[in-house]
Amino acid sequence: MDIELLRTFLEVVRTRHFGKAAAELCVTQSAISARIRQLEQTMGMPLFTRQRNNIQLTREGQQLWKHAETIVQVWSRARQEAGLREEVTRRLAVGSMWDLWETLLRDWLTVMRREMDDVALQVEAGTSDALIRKLVEGAIDLAVLFEPPQLQGLELRELGSINLVLASTQRGQTLEQAFDSGYIMVDWGTAFAHAHARHFPDVPAAILHVNLGALALRHLQHAHGAAYLPEQMLTTANKRRRLYRVRHAPRIERPVFAVYRAGSESEDSARQALGLI
Repeated sequence: MDIELLRTFLEVVRTRHFGKAAAELCVTQSAISARIRQLEQTMGMPLFTRQRNNIQLTREGQQLWKHAETIVQVWSRARQEAGLREEVTRRLAVGSMWDLWETLLRDWLTVMRREMDDVALQVEAGTSDALIRKLVEGAIDLAVLFEPPQLQGLELRELGSINLVLASTQRGQTLEQAFDSGYIMVDWGTAFAHAHARHFPDVPAAILHVNLGALALRHLQHAHGAAYLPEQMLTTANKRRRLYRVRHAPRIERPVFAVYRAGSESEDSARQALGLI
């Protein structure tokens, strides 16, 4: 299969528009249509339903979408490895949740580049589900996340923890005031949701839910409210707009884990990188 067909497929999925995909890929719209037809013929199934200004994935297209990004990444990785300079003898692809890059792993990339100068590094941020899928499929070698999968062939290592605290834009708020004035519910994983429900069984449902602490923090730079955020984020935030700990709000601790494939050729590199955190 021509890998360019999958790149085109991913761009159409992203834009949901053949014309916009053509502009992004610097080709004509007819070329986009031809590539998608060729991919559908190769797959032997329709991938999109086409209606005016409404392009949707079919069930088969949804299934392909789960794997297309990984296939493209693995192909790009293979090309890059084939072209590495002689002094670069190893390659390591690392993925982590964005909020962990902003907190626990803030200086990790700098240290890896300094201490592992014979390693070509690929670094990315993603959701927990996406990182696990890429790890299993071989698109990345090492993932750092909150809730690791219990899958055979994967090695786990606990790296530490993130302390989540209830922070507000208003000084001296009580718990009731924090939850009643623009509270943002951040998705810190299943364990956090259970702890949150245990500590606050009677709080009203939040009117704003986000899946990134960084997104909640950015919102609080421009609007009043409160959210559970890592203590490290409060230090960064206070350089822009002051955030205050809410009195008597319990701290919720979230352990952080590294996951890598046991027995892979990148295992030693993954272990070395973890030793630098």
